[in-house]
Parts: sequence; C-alpha cells; structure tokens
Amino acid sequence: MKIALIFLAAFTIAAHAQTPKAGPRRPPLPADVEKRTVSIWSDATRMAGHLYLPKDRKPEDKLPAVVLCAGTGGTKENTGTRLGPILAQHGYIALAFDYRGWGESDSKLMSVEPQPKVEPGQELTIKVKPLRGQMGYAEQTEDIRAAVSYIIGEPGVDPERIALWGTSYGGGLVVWATGNDPRVKCLAAQVPGMGGSPGPAALKAAYDLATKQARGETEPAPIETGKLTGLLARYTTMRRNPVKSLGFSAAEAAAKITVPSIFVVAEKEEFGGNPAVEAAHQNLLKRGVPSLLHVLKGATHYSVYAEAFDDATRVEIEWFDEHLKK
Repeated sequence: MKIALIFLAAFTIAAHAQTPKAGPRRPPLPADVEKRTVSIWSDATRMAGHLYLPKDRKPEDKLPAVVLCAGTGGTKENTGTRLGPILAQHGYIALAFDYRGWGESDSKLMSVEPQPKVEPGQELTIKVKPLRGQMGYAEQTEDIRAAVSYIIGEPGVDPERIALWGTSYGGGLVVWATGNDPRVKCLAAQVPGMGGSPGPAALKAAYDLATKQARGETEPAPIETGKLTGLLARYTTMRRNPVKSLGFSAAEAAAKITVPSIFVVAEKEEFGGNPAVEAAHQNLLKRGVPSLLHVLKGATHYSVYAEAFDDATRVEIEWFDEHLKK
C-alpha cells in the first residue's frame, strides 16, 4: 500500500557529533573490513544502519555480533563509524544504526487531521508532521530490540553470542534492553545515563503533561517545546518528552541483568551519574553476575569520544573477547 504524505514541517535533525570538535577524525574504512548499508524495520518504520564485517570470514563461520547504540544526538556516523571497523577487525560483526527520527532513519509520523475511513489496501492522503529528534525511551528500546532481531537474522552471526554496546543516553537504553531481552548475552555501557526515580514533583508534572497531551491541550509530541536545557542545551534539534520516561528505569532493569556486563565511567563525569552505575555494578556482583567497573582516569563525559576512546575501546573489546569467544 502506498501512502501519499503532505509534510507540514521539515523538522530535520542534524547529525550531531558525540565527540568534541577537537576529537580525532574518523579513519577511512580498513581494507580488511566490509561495510554494508542496511534497512531495519522497527514497528513499521525504516531505520538506517551500517553493517561491518571481517572480509576474511568463511561461509561456514558463525561470529559473535555487537549492536552499537548511540547517545544523545548521536548517529551511526559518529562513534559507530569508528568502533564498527575495529570490532570487525577483532572478529565481530557490528551493526550501527540510527534510531527512528534520528540521522538517516525515517520518522514516525503524527496525523494533524482525522484520518478518513479507508478499506484495507486503499491509498491514503493525509497531512502529517514528521517526529524527529525525539528522546523516547520506550520507542528507542524498541528500536534496539529491532536491531537485535535484524542482526540475529544475518548469515554468519551466532544468535547465541549477541552483545549490546551503548554510550551516554544510549548506555542507559542498552542496560534496560539487556535486562529485558534474553537474546542479549553480553553488555558494554560507557558513561551511561542510568537516571533515577523521579521525585514526587517531577512525577506529578510528567503525569499532568500526559493528561494535556492526551486531551490535545498541548503538543501531542514536543516538536516546538521540549528543548533540552543545562548541559544538554548544545543538542538544539533534540526534544525531551517527560511522559516518555514514565515507567522507564535503567536502574531497575539492571537488577534483572544476568549476563556479563562492563561499565566504563569517566572519573570526572559532569552529569553526576557515576553513583547509579556503581550501585548497578555492585548489585550484579552480589548476585554472582560477572561485572567490571572501569574508570577512565582524569576523563570527563565527552573524553570517551576523544582522548579516552582508545582506553575505553580496549577494555570493552577485552570484555567481549573474554565472554563471547570462549
């Protein structure tokens, strides 16, 4: 079925780099790595992805795979472009992708007028708004699970050796996904945004906003509103919707993780998330789950994409090698 769409707004998101401007440039694709452009379907919306594979693999090989999940404003063109080839050179198949409405992925669409009644298979012309840059925990954990489903279907991948890697905002998302998806067998979360339980005032405000959104008393999705503030104000095309955080807790999901997990944190983390990460790590150890907390000495949050990149990448690959290549 074809659908004709009239876009009311071209609300595009720039491919914000997760690294500071002074960070190292992305190297060219190594000669021993194959890169493919792929499409991944997440709840009927197409996501753009890049697959990185070692060229020397044999047809009968079943290799471990790592799904790379970006942080705030990040896309597959950022850390994924750097880390994907490195993983492929170490014998992994890596998948980097853009969440729905981010980077090159298609947008979710919001109807701005009532839909006419149509029979199945009929075409539909309707005015819509594209939803881009939305930080939606439930939607993006669904995107991650779609990426896991995709990589499991890739020939040459061992479905019993799937890992998630996530950074910053994406680090919290992969913690949740690992705690709730039994297909994930290993986790690496660097400078993860674990969040915490909102206080009574914040919780009430989120539920009040949910009521207004449901009744059309404010934007159903924060296209004009919801701008990030404080240290995250740099992400000018991103939008936060507190309603999307209701019921989401990376910390609670961490308590359900049963697979080897590594947490890489910055010693001088400016977003203040290290205590929550430490608590998750200690909980895993108490339950007998292999867990490692690696501190990047002298590093700040964004150092993990620049001067601390090599250190973080080294320990993460060592962790994958230990737990996915036995």
